[in-house]
Amino acid sequence: MELDLDESSLAIGRIERALSRIEKALTDRESRPAPEPAANDQSALKAEVVAVIGELDRLITEAKRG
Repeated sequence: MELDLDESSLAIGRIERALSRIEKALTDRESRPAPEPAANDQSALKAEVVAVIGELDRLITEAKRG
């Protein structure tokens, strides 16, 4: 199964949105006076990173298939 241009564009869009959310979370974290981020914030950030990695892995796999 090959990714067509529309699917690739959608995947790239999901990656961009997830990276934007990660960037915002990291910026918010820097501006907080709390010494340690809440566990649920870390879990959400980790989930975003996993989502980005999954999308990138999918795109790379499909690109290798041709």
